[in-house]
Amino acid sequence: MVAAAAAATIAVLVAGAAVQAAASCTPEAAGVQASALEPSNLDTILKRLQHRYDCSRSLQANFDEKISSPGGMTRTRKGTVYFKKVGRMRWEFAAPSAGTVVSDGKTVYDYEQDLNQVVELPVSKALKSSATTFLLGLGNIKRDFKVSLPAQTPADGLTHIVLVPRGGGGDTMELGLDPKSYEIVKFKLTNQVGGVTEVEFSAIRTNVALDDSLFKFTVPAGADIVQPRQN
Repeated sequence: MVAAAAAATIAVLVAGAAVQAAASCTPEAAGVQASALEPSNLDTILKRLQHRYDCSRSLQANFDEKISSPGGMTRTRKGTVYFKKVGRMRWEFAAPSAGTVVSDGKTVYDYEQDLNQVVELPVSKALKSSATTFLLGLGNIKRDFKVSLPAQTPADGLTHIVLVPRGGGGDTMELGLDPKSYEIVKFKLTNQVGGVTEVEFSAIRTNVALDDSLFKFTVPAGADIVQPRQN
């Protein structure tokens, strides 16, 4: 269930909460001019990120993913992802790791083609994580996370921040933001046992028209269905 859990956690930071009124989604509503951003000003960064988050209704992008386990094993995948408010997503993984992760807002379906297996996980279970709550469109940055600048900022031209869930525990996120648009370009998720999922987005398109059928999943013929026990 690693793929579905990671995908659910990443989902819709770029297309999160309920759609805001048009007047609140202008650049001026972010409280700072785009050209006046000071990357070291954490309050400004958060204000602009929350504004981008609130005003994004949908997203389509290509992605490259790397998953590293504490034991040293690494898995890389790529494909296309679609997000739509609230809580809907579709990750299409290209060969040789062909598969699909879909959320219809109620259930997350993780299909691995080589195994012909579908793992079903209720979104409500995924929402036990503060990170997932925020990323599936039900959260608020300042309320749900302690936010800081990284000790060392990567030399990639992006604005980086670190999000740690309030109350302790949970997954830690590092976001790499485009300093002009505040799109999330890089995402790094570190879980409690040291596993790391890194995703880099490209060809990002926001507020695009996405058909609801993208977020419906039909179990392939003959596929095994696995439903993890509820805690």
